[in-house]
Amino acid sequence: MFKYSKKLESLPPYLFLEIDKAKRKARSEGRDIIDLGIGDPDQPTPDFIIKALNIAAKEAANHRYALDQGMPVLRNAISGWYKRRFNVNLNPDIEILPLIGSKEGIAHFPLAFLNQGDLSLVPDPCYPPYKGGTILAGGRPYLMPLLESNHYLPDLNKIPPSVLKKAKIIFINYPNNPTNACASDDFYKQLIKFAVKNKIIIISDLAYSEMAYDGYKPRSLLEFEGAKESVIEFHSLSKTYNMTGWRSGWAAGNSELVGALAKVKSNIDSGIFSAIQVASVAALKGPEEHLRSMCRLYQERRDVLVNGLNSLGWKVEKPKATFYVWIRIPLKSDSINFAARLLKEADIVATPGVGFGKYGEGYIRMALTVSKERIKEALGRIKNIS
Repeated sequence: MFKYSKKLESLPPYLFLEIDKAKRKARSEGRDIIDLGIGDPDQPTPDFIIKALNIAAKEAANHRYALDQGMPVLRNAISGWYKRRFNVNLNPDIEILPLIGSKEGIAHFPLAFLNQGDLSLVPDPCYPPYKGGTILAGGRPYLMPLLESNHYLPDLNKIPPSVLKKAKIIFINYPNNPTNACASDDFYKQLIKFAVKNKIIIISDLAYSEMAYDGYKPRSLLEFEGAKESVIEFHSLSKTYNMTGWRSGWAAGNSELVGALAKVKSNIDSGIFSAIQVASVAALKGPEEHLRSMCRLYQERRDVLVNGLNSLGWKVEKPKATFYVWIRIPLKSDSINFAARLLKEADIVATPGVGFGKYGEGYIRMALTVSKERIKEALGRIKNIS
């Protein structure tokens, strides 16, 4: 009866909605599903953050519309966190913008700079909003293959000059979802020179910087010389503090880029609920034992899953960061059919790699968001179909 816009029609089905449908159907049939699909932490938000929310929610002043630019106390807390974590100085008034989760900022940012037909350089495989945000802004994604042979880094030298003339934005995400790859300092330095030379904006998605193992410490792109000329970086409390449902994140970096996103947002929403902003301050200023405990937990689960899969004859490397394991399919199968087989024969939900883009074909992604006991049970089930 109604005709969708061409932009909406051009969007692919959102991967996680399709997975959720299959999962709900299986559970409605009474099956014991082990969900290694969507990356949603299974641990609760730390109690000190919940207490801060409880107090702030009772303050009548926090029940009003929130400031579009976020509360000064939150912007200052984000600035302080960047200084402590990365030794990066940020002006909280013009170089930081709180967001209703980093996803909405990433998806909205292309509206500020893409005109009809402009290109954004999008890694493939990738987090789906990179493509979706580009399409909804009227732009076109140009796919940069992330290949195992190149350590899942885009080969910037292979982007044609004709593409670079039309490109306005490049999306970068390290530690990477879904491949869990990490970027080297040399790559970041090359990227900044590339962006400045070609007048391209770098969108750095740093959502997984605090989920790292074996002593590895991911870096912020803003640490590197010249980054503030062209970088806007997005971060989130979702994975770091088990706050996925709270929707609290931010953008930081070049003041002109941050200001442009703020202008878009002022026409779309009214900012984060103030009590959640107060709780976010508590998270950023709170004890760091939660972070250490979180990393120990996921590292233990990682080792159980990877060692178990390798004992079955799979060839899986241990990720240095994120809570995902990116796995080359060990059998002759495409990723959708293999994921369907895992669900049908083993009651296990895994994400098909092609759902993140065509260069994700041949892989599946598993999330470390269930207990090690359930992971061991999943390995037992997988053994029967290997």
